[in-house]
Amino acid sequence: MNTLFDKIWDTHTVKTIDGGSCVLYIDRQYIHEVTSPQAFAGLRRRGIEVFRPQQVTASPDHNIPTQNQHLPIAEPQSAEQVATLVKNCAETGITIFPIGEAHNGIIHVIGPQTGLTQPGMTIVCGDSHTSTHGALGCIAFGIGTSEVEMALASQCILQSKPKSMRINIEGELKEGVCSKDIILYIISKLGTGGGTGHFVEFAGSAIRSLSMEARMTICNMSIEMGARGGMIAPDQTTFDYLKGREFAPQGKAWDEAVERWSKLRSDDDAVFDKEVTFDAADIEPMITYGTNPGMGIGISGTIPTSEGLDEASKVSYAKALGYMGFSEGEKMIGKKVDYVFVGSCTNGRIEDLRAFAHFVKGKKKADNITAWIVPGSKEVERLAIEEGLKEILNEAGFELRQPGCSACLAMNEDKIPAGKYCVATSNRNFEGRQGPDARTMLAGPLVAAAAAVTGVVTDPRDLM
Repeated sequence: MNTLFDKIWDTHTVKTIDGGSCVLYIDRQYIHEVTSPQAFAGLRRRGIEVFRPQQVTASPDHNIPTQNQHLPIAEPQSAEQVATLVKNCAETGITIFPIGEAHNGIIHVIGPQTGLTQPGMTIVCGDSHTSTHGALGCIAFGIGTSEVEMALASQCILQSKPKSMRINIEGELKEGVCSKDIILYIISKLGTGGGTGHFVEFAGSAIRSLSMEARMTICNMSIEMGARGGMIAPDQTTFDYLKGREFAPQGKAWDEAVERWSKLRSDDDAVFDKEVTFDAADIEPMITYGTNPGMGIGISGTIPTSEGLDEASKVSYAKALGYMGFSEGEKMIGKKVDYVFVGSCTNGRIEDLRAFAHFVKGKKKADNITAWIVPGSKEVERLAIEEGLKEILNEAGFELRQPGCSACLAMNEDKIPAGKYCVATSNRNFEGRQGPDARTMLAGPLVAAAAAVTGVVTDPRDLM
């Protein structure tokens, strides 16, 4: 009667502490330049070495520029953070994929892409979107800086076991609907607190039909509904994706791994603390209108009214619409767009760039649009060039930038100017997330592509 989550958690529990907390063994830790410097400094103060450096992998991503990566980083704080990460890894024997190196990229893109992330693992990183890796059938979640230090020192962390939740999406998706639309739809229905205290398993026929990269998008944003993380049971799609990747098992070890991974599923009689089911046919291309990922609607719909909300909620709702410059009852279609951002650990994989490029092929970028098309890794960049996607983008008036977190968050040079509207394929639309007073509308690659060629919010199905 065990869930997939129970099976992995229980086999990694070293000790249960009085009061319920667990000492959880961690198979792999990922680190980047933003949340690791303090952890390394803490280890030095205490005279402790990194316990198992071979199980830690680093890649600078948040602060790196997405143009002219052959030059020194111009922004002083970013340059210092990246240099500190390189120095810390050199001193402790941790593998790092430096800027410009073939493996470099957003940590949550390169983990699965290289085969470092594997089913049944426990994975942590000082980054909330570590939940991405759960798409391969593992327990992956973000941790705080003190926990980054704890994991470096002991390869374990102290955690309370979350409750379990299953979200089923059944049926077939309609034309023009992608995985980003699925997760934005779920969050719009359950709210940003709908998964609080739970670890979510995504299941159902619509989920099983998705590619691995699409599954990663869904697990990536499980954190945006308050969940501790998200996961999807591994299947043949998972095994086909991993086979032959550099750090995946090879030969006989591969066959043994697949046999082991094939058993990683929730039992038929497993009981979840919470279970919800949605019909895939009800989902259309989505877009957000407010200042949290739960404020999303189908692109053909209208911004909801505040009717039925309590007074406190009405105030915050009015504040969100005021920040965005929108009003209750308005349609999103036709709204002005200034910037389009395609990228991030949510939608910066090769599948996302393919979808965008194929949509804009034979069309032209709207004159009022500034577009940043940012691959999630050097490997994605390489594939985009080899497959001719860069050429398609150039002919349509777009430029393929270099890998990095880019405009997902205002930690590098790619910031949206104050007051400007950006349709972003990233994961958060909080006030100032993409730059002071920037206004973000979250969407999938097809909605972003439609806005990029029309200059306004557009239903991509009208152009397909």
